Amino acid sequence: MALQDILKGVSERVESSANVKRVYGEPIIADGKTIIPVAKVRYGFGGGFGESKENEDEGQGGGGGGGAEVTAIGVLEISPEGTRYISFEDRGRLIKGGFALGLIAMFFLGRMLLRKRQNR
Repeated sequence: MALQDILKGVSERVESSANVKRVYGEPIIADGKTIIPVAKVRYGFGGGFGESKENEDEGQGGGGGGGAEVTAIGVLEISPEGTRYISFEDRGRLIKGGFALGLIAMFFLGRMLLRKRQNR
């Protein structure tokens, strides 16, 4: 079996098992609104093959593997008033990241000003 055939088989199995509908279900319709789950899907694949040239009867090999990660990131809410996206992402993490970036910027700005004073 060729490496391409192995990887194709693995990718087909992973793709069929890791999709938004399979993980989170069908859209929900209630009270005139339709809620559609939104997810981030990531795939990873790898494979290998070996062969021995010393003896034609021995030394063949092959293998492959793959995986997927599905993460809920929000929902689409569709209603007569319009459509809106509701995010599940952690806004606190974004705020903490912005704060850390601000501290780093202040540190480097302070160092630049100190060097500028020392060079006078």
